[in-house]
Amino acid sequence: MPPDQVRLGRKRPVPSCPNPLFLQWLTELRDHAKEKGLKTQYVYQKAINSLKKYPLPLKNGKEAKILQNFGDGICKILDERLQKHCLENGSNAPILLATSCNKRIMAEPCKHTPGVSNGHKKQPQKEVQKKNKTKKKREYVPLKRSGGYAALLTLYRHAQMPGSKGFMFRNELQTEAQPLCDKSFTVPDLGSKYTAWSSVSTLIQKDLLVKTHSPARYSLTEHGLALAEKLDSEERVIDKGPVEDKSEEESSGDGADVVDLTLEEEEDDKAVKESCSRRYQTLEMGRRAMSWHLLPGSYDIVLCVDFIETTGGSSARKQELVKELQRNGVTFDVRKLNVGDFLWVAREKVTPVPGQLRPPVGKELVLDHIIERKRMDDLCGSIIDGRFREQKFRLKRCGLRKPIYLVEECGSTAAHLSLPESTLQQAIVNTQVVDGFFVKRVQDVKESTAYLTIMTRYLQKLYQNCTLFCRSRELEGYGEYEVPQTENHSCSLMSFTEFNHGAIKNKCQTVREVFARQLMQISGVSGDKAAAILELYGTVSSLLKAYDQCSSETEKEKLLSSIKYGKLKRNLGPALSRTIYQLYCTHGPLS
Repeated sequence: MPPDQVRLGRKRPVPSCPNPLFLQWLTELRDHAKEKGLKTQYVYQKAINSLKKYPLPLKNGKEAKILQNFGDGICKILDERLQKHCLENGSNAPILLATSCNKRIMAEPCKHTPGVSNGHKKQPQKEVQKKNKTKKKREYVPLKRSGGYAALLTLYRHAQMPGSKGFMFRNELQTEAQPLCDKSFTVPDLGSKYTAWSSVSTLIQKDLLVKTHSPARYSLTEHGLALAEKLDSEERVIDKGPVEDKSEEESSGDGADVVDLTLEEEEDDKAVKESCSRRYQTLEMGRRAMSWHLLPGSYDIVLCVDFIETTGGSSARKQELVKELQRNGVTFDVRKLNVGDFLWVAREKVTPVPGQLRPPVGKELVLDHIIERKRMDDLCGSIIDGRFREQKFRLKRCGLRKPIYLVEECGSTAAHLSLPESTLQQAIVNTQVVDGFFVKRVQDVKESTAYLTIMTRYLQKLYQNCTLFCRSRELEGYGEYEVPQTENHSCSLMSFTEFNHGAIKNKCQTVREVFARQLMQISGVSGDKAAAILELYGTVSSLLKAYDQCSSETEKEKLLSSIKYGKLKRNLGPALSRTIYQLYCTHGPLS
């Protein structure tokens, strides 16, 4: 081919990166580390992979921390380079600069000039036609009651709930979206390998959904939020009844594959939604969340054992626990529990579907009993490193009403521990009297297994005639929506998915939760005392403002002394109040 001719062929355009400047800097850092043989090249490569998958533009390096493999170090480097970039190019310099890859794509249309040989004159016209076709492409709208439709609506409705975390985990999303979908999210149809969950990848490709973190978190993009809001508005209109006086254009067959979202009732619906209070929205979401229940005889009571209780440590002792449960005929399931060591679930009985390899996944509700098991040596270690107080705090806020501490005395071992036996005994008494936990003392693993067996059979008898309704943790405290009473005894329980995700130890925390953890690190501040302080001052900022309004140093020191805590409503006291004031208001090191 002569050098002056340009070879024209079918090329798949490379999609532009929403954050090319950050991508360029990370690539430079990776290449520099690679030249020096540093292992950080692999860290930068992982960050590059995460950045390429993220579909939204980032304003600064700090925002990139939500992405996987972006730590404080990488985010700081990006912010420093961004600051330098703004100094060199002005404060209004665009962040979305074209990389060399994008420049190459932008330069390609220049090749189709009149200088190209006559044999290729028709090619630009075809490309123009393709571009025109692309412009006329209809907006993607998932079919009603499809996997994508259910996922969009579920994420949108979840985001409307007060205190929503703004995202959902996979299991959580599958469970909540299933009633809105005709296909199963977990089990493929006969002769197919696809489930309703396969539609989620399409939503991500269409920039309607974004997937971040590990384990994966799913949330709506701005485009997805707008589409989901329209779908939700249309479904509400349909629920009200058929719309009268439809035009001929609406009743015709044209555009049958695309949902018409331009109904006049949409404006009225928006006005109604704006006038509704947050409380009404919460109760509405609650009715949807509690729309399913388990009837007596349709479920089994199953003991759930945390996998840590069967692996690691003294394997012989932990295998003895499993063997004893099997010998006693206890139905149990080993799984990862994010809080506690043992709990019980009501698992729906399911019938295998002919032609399918696996039976459908049964729904599960968590009973209100949860057990934290402690040997004396473990109790000693947890008191020393601070885990003991933290575990009690997490058990109190896990949402289950009847926490139990199962303490194994382990014989003469207590004589060789780091703490005196009197200290350990006092800690056990405080757990029962002060913290309000039920404490069960046993001698060894066999007695622990016997207690678990008796509890399992007790709960099986207790719930044998119960109708179990699913309750949402978000609705606790709203007394207007009660569980409907039937002829049989009824009770409301959380789903296992919501419970376990809500108990994740290292999940994103609110400012209030971080403040509570800070307070509980102070010697003498128990969970009840921290909760009492949080009722008046929910954040560090509000506490500091209260200190600023005090007229004297003495008044500041006594600010928290009259706060009532616990069942007996005792005062926090001047000593503890002074300690907290000194911690948050002393400039420089504490003496």
